[in-house]
Amino acid sequence: MSELQLVKLLKISIGIGLCLLLLGIYLHNFSDYMESLGVTGIIISAVCIAFGLIFSLPTKMYLTFLLMKREAEQQSSTKEKD
Repeated sequence: MSELQLVKLLKISIGIGLCLLLLGIYLHNFSDYMESLGVTGIIISAVCIAFGLIFSLPTKMYLTFLLMKREAEQQSSTKEKD
């Protein structure tokens, strides 16, 4: 898998994670159906939030590391040209 494809996959993963986070917050705060389910509804909304965090946080850290690596390579290549 090329680096470009990996970055695209990670960005999709961040999008899925953010959507799951928003879904979990919506279910927990605004859904009357989840309230009627009681503890099961709380567990469902908590699972959505947990999977949202799992999908979004590690990918953000990896993408930040990748961008810092690229920036360092660009700075070193411009220093070599000077």
